[in-house]
Amino acid sequence: MTTRNRKPLMTLYSDVQCPFSHQARIVVQEKQIDCQLIELADGHWPEEVASANPYAQGPTLFDRDIVIFHSRIIMEYLDERFPHPSLMPNDPGARAQMRLMLHRLETDWFSLWPQLIGREKSPANKAKKTLREDLTVLAPLFEQNDFLMSDEFSLIDCYIAPLLWRLPQLGIKLPDSAKAVERYAQKIFNRDTFQASLSSAEKGMR
Repeated sequence: MTTRNRKPLMTLYSDVQCPFSHQARIVVQEKQIDCQLIELADGHWPEEVASANPYAQGPTLFDRDIVIFHSRIIMEYLDERFPHPSLMPNDPGARAQMRLMLHRLETDWFSLWPQLIGREKSPANKAKKTLREDLTVLAPLFEQNDFLMSDEFSLIDCYIAPLLWRLPQLGIKLPDSAKAVERYAQKIFNRDTFQASLSSAEKGMR
């Protein structure tokens, strides 16, 4: 969000279809951060962004003299920079557990993204089967609390929601035994902040 009367000090460069950029946009909306959002198209990055982000993927955040890339680092930075509402628990042990879950989501599921969209040679069907089966096995986890692993909306929800939103686009249909995942996802999708985080391209994914 931005104000009309003054230019925000923070700018988030965000790809309109990238799930990692979407993660950061959800945090911006949840915290109602005064942040200029600039949409990027794949392969058409401004020189200042391309030179600041050596991996040429995902979001890039400019905050005064600080430049941050990688969605998880941006998300945690924003949560610490704007502590209310907090998206991570105050207890160090609980924060560590949340970071471990974020690491697992990144390693086990989001690492499949290049395969899922056909950007790598590995068969997309295998990656889709892995994701579908994992979500089905873990479905009970999605109904143990009001949100994933917590009774409060957290960074974990911000992190996984873009992936769940893209399941139809990826051609992944969950079985009836994973209805808990669908109910959880719909709860997140119904949030005004989630709807506000969607780019025009993302709105057309469902």
